This record gives sequence, structure tokens and C-alpha cells, in this order.
Amino acid sequence: MLWFYIAIAAQVILGVSAVFDKWLLKKSFFDPLVYTFWFAITGYLAVVLMPFGFAILPIKTMLIAFASAVVFVFAMYFLFLALSKSEASKIYPLIGGFSPIFTLIVGYMLLDITIGVGDIIGFIMLILGAFTLFFIEEKELVWSVFLLVLASSVMFGISHTLSKIVFQSSPFIIGYTWIKFGEAIFATLFLLIPKIRHNIFSATKTSGSRDKVSYFANRAFAAIGSILVNVAFSLTHPALVDATQSLKYVVIFLVAWIFLNEHFKGKVLVGKILATIFVVIGLAWLGLVGYARNLLVEQNRHIEWGVTFSQKFSRQLGLDWKKNYEAILTDLNPEKIRLAVYWDDTEKNRGEYDFSDSDWLLEKSNQFNKKIVLTVGMKVPRWPECFVPGWAKKLNTGEREQALNDYLKVIINRYKENPAIVMWQAENEPFLAFGECEKRPKAFLDEEISLIKSIDNKRPVVVTDSGEFGFWYKAVEKGDTFGTTMYRKVYPASIGFLTGVIQYPLEPNFFKLKEKIVRRLTGEYKKKFFVSELQAEPWDKSELPYISYERQIELFSPRYFVDTINYAKAAGFDEYYLWGAEWWYKLKTQNNDNRYWEYARSLIK
Repeated sequence: MLWFYIAIAAQVILGVSAVFDKWLLKKSFFDPLVYTFWFAITGYLAVVLMPFGFAILPIKTMLIAFASAVVFVFAMYFLFLALSKSEASKIYPLIGGFSPIFTLIVGYMLLDITIGVGDIIGFIMLILGAFTLFFIEEKELVWSVFLLVLASSVMFGISHTLSKIVFQSSPFIIGYTWIKFGEAIFATLFLLIPKIRHNIFSATKTSGSRDKVSYFANRAFAAIGSILVNVAFSLTHPALVDATQSLKYVVIFLVAWIFLNEHFKGKVLVGKILATIFVVIGLAWLGLVGYARNLLVEQNRHIEWGVTFSQKFSRQLGLDWKKNYEAILTDLNPEKIRLAVYWDDTEKNRGEYDFSDSDWLLEKSNQFNKKIVLTVGMKVPRWPECFVPGWAKKLNTGEREQALNDYLKVIINRYKENPAIVMWQAENEPFLAFGECEKRPKAFLDEEISLIKSIDNKRPVVVTDSGEFGFWYKAVEKGDTFGTTMYRKVYPASIGFLTGVIQYPLEPNFFKLKEKIVRRLTGEYKKKFFVSELQAEPWDKSELPYISYERQIELFSPRYFVDTINYAKAAGFDEYYLWGAEWWYKLKTQNNDNRYWEYARSLIK
């Protein structure tokens, strides 16, 4: 997070300095080449940093430092040349939009670091802020000026990337000193050309002493911001730091409005406010991402690995589901298992109950001293999510809910004394609109939880939610315990413009950050949070029984299984229920591939 705070401080300083530059640029003193010369020549002031560290760098690093300096001077010259031909209100935001993009592109080619996926959103918002400030201006930008801006942006991208390489190869102060010396030495070479030398000294003579003092005072102030920007470069990807310059333009807008009496109204004012909102959101997002990355996760903590088992899904895979479950109990041997009671199997005819599946599962679980989370309700694990008997589908909403409650009463009363059950799960992800489900009244979950507790008030009730799309807080408030799903590679059938399997661009600490935010919002600091479904099987357009073996392995390879477990560990939870035990058993028994089963067994043990 240090780079983030330093970059913000730097951009505030540079923003205030830029407002003063706007005032100076109105003076006759301004000439692009002269301004560039004096801007670069101040690099000799870096001599004051030498007592804090100075050394001769390796030849390669020195050359890169000088290359960064030379390219930076050219970038500033093209910037000042564009400013001399157009309005600062057009040029600065355009540079702020393009420069980070080119820094990102050049960095991709030359650096061994990349921007994290989480950072991309903040990066985009900051870029949008800069471009919004550009487009709300009514003044036209001629093509020649636009080319100057592009040239300046490309050179900034190259210079920033080369600077990062220098900072990776040397202590910051030493690298920064050589870069600044490089800028000053290159500017000194301007004096070797008679015409340029004449222009520099002529402009200097015609400018008033007051302008000179103001200029150098402002340069000294801006130097503080420049140093801080480079410190931030040394700490993270330069494109991220470059993107924060959007904040500089917000500062320019606010300071100019307040202190220079620049008046904005109509769509210009709306545009500047909108740009400010983009920038604030972008910075806030980067701050959250940085905070999430710095959340501490105990690496050596004890983790419990359980599994979810579905007799219905095991049948769909063509397996003997009882042998499948016995293998889980005896070979995988997890301490905790999540089971489901399927309404459409248990009450095929109204009032007639068949408990053979659930009785057998719980009897076996008791035999091996397993701890069971029993999921009940209309929506329970596996596709199509909701399992409603044919007769109940013909009822209206109110009648169907009453029939479900009658069924739940029977289930809870039947198993409330069963020692294997340690927790009830009321519905599966009840707040996620996913699956082939009937319309339900608003208070259905409250009624189910009340019904369960009225019969068995000793066991906790867990409520689950989607890890990626759920807001969590409702589930946390309603349940005694909270369970989240954790999926990484999915087929987004509900998102029309996406095709094929995608991997969510989320880092593990996304879940840890979400947990912290939700705990703060709900005040539930001690309530148990765990992962009720950790994806450990492939997900494609077709259902798993209809996907070829080769495609299954392609989508979810053994290496990806290991990567998923490492991802889950990094997310910081203490309890996970693996999703895919039926599939591992099928691969082992029907495809002679025991890699997944053996890895899960070693993990659980």
C-alpha cells in the first residue's frame, strides 16, 4: 500500500504545481524549448541527494538511466510544444489518458512484473476520469497537436518503464540521482547548438526576475512531487502510478476553481464532476485491492477439508451411489460431509414419503462417526438447483410453500435426534437467482429457519451465498453460520455476450476482504464463515455426464486442482467442503484415472 499513499501525495503536489504552471504559461517567457531546457537543467539539483547514497552503477544500468532521462526530456518537449499550440485543459487530460496506457504496453514488453487483475478496474476508472476531462472541453484539437500528445505519451511510457528497470537494479536514491543527472546533462548539450543557445539566453533576458524566481520556486516544489512519483515507480508497476495522475487533474480543477476564479458551468461542470467521481472510484478501488493484498492469512493454520456428496448426481454419472459414498467414508475419510435431502425423491406423491436414501446415508455416516451438514428445502446442491415434485409444480405459490413447510416438518422431526447431524442448511444459495426454480415469496427463508428452530433449537442453521456474486450480508444476518461458494472456472450461460468457459479474475484475498467488509456491516465478528462449495470438478456448456473424458481433463486438470487448493488456502478460511467427489470416483472406477481421488485423499488426511 505504500506506493498508493506516496502516489496520491505526489499527484496532489504536482497538481498544485501545474496550476501555477498554468499561470506561468500565460507569460511571454514561455517557449517550449526554453521551458524544456530549464525544466531538465534543474536535474543538477539532485546533487543534494548524493550524501544519502551515491555510487557508480554498472554500465548497462547507467545506459538505461541515461536513456530514460533523454526520452523523458523529449516527452516533456513534445508536451510543452503541444501546450504552446493548444489549451492546457485539453492537453493535460489527454496525456493523463494515453500515458498510462503506453506505460502499460511498454511495461508488458520490458518488465518482468504485471498489473494484477484487481488493479485493472481501478486503472480503467482513472483513465476514464482523464478522458472525461478531455471530452467535456468544447475546444477542438487539431491533428498536429494530437500527434504531439501521442508522441509525448509514448515517450513517457518508455521513460517510466526504463526508470522502473533502473530502480529494480539499484538503490532508489542512486538510480534516481543518475536519471536526473542524465536529464540535466542532455539539456546542457542544447547549449552546443548556437541557435538554441541564443533562444535560451534571449528568452531568459526578456523574462522578468519575478518570473524567474516564480519558475524556479515552482520547479523546486514540483521536484518534491517528482521524487515521490519515482519512489512510487520503484515500489509497483509504473502504469499504476502513471494512472494516478488523473488525481492531479482533479486537483487542478478544484484549485483553479477555488483560487484562480475559473468558472465552470453547464455540461463542463457536470463533466468535471463526473471525471472526479471516476477518479475517486478508481483510487478507492486501488486502495481496496492494495488493502486486500496486505491482509494477513495464517499459513500454518489448521484447515478442515470436507466434501459434498449427492446421491442424485452420483446416479446421473452412472455410478453405484452407495459404493461411491462408502468409498468416500472409508478411503477419503473426511471428518465432515455435506448431504442433501431431495424433495422430488423423498415425496414423489403428496404425503407419501420415501426416506430410503437419506436414512441409508445417515446410518452409514453414524457408523463411521462423520459430522453431517444436512441441506433441506426446495433449492439444494446440484443442477437444476431446485428439486420440486411434479405434483407440487401444479400448485400456486402459496400452496407450494405450505406443502414444502409440511415436508420440512417431517424431515426435521425425523432426523432431529440423529447424532451425525451437526448443522442444518436451509436452502442452498437462496439469494442467488440461479437454476430452474419456482417463484418464491419474500419471507420464505425466514419462515423455513423459524420452522427448523421451532423443532430443533439445539443445532445451528447455516445459510449460504454465492462467493462471487452474492452480497453475503443477508445470509450472514439470517443464519447462525455462513457458508460461501468458491468457483474459479465456470460456463457463464446467463451472460449472453460471453461464450465458452471463463475463469473469474479474482485473487484469493477478494474473499478475505469481502468477509471483513460484511462482518463490519453486520457486526457479526465472531460468527463462523466457511466455504460450503469449493469447485473441484469441470463446468462446461453441457452437463458433466455428457462431456468427454478428454474435455473434462482439459477444463480441470490435476495441476489446476492443486492450484485451486492453493488458491483456497490463500483465501484464509479454516473449513472447506470440496465439490466433485462423485466425479473423482467416476474417473477412478470408469476411466482408470485415480489422480484426483488420490490427491483429495492426501489433502484430507
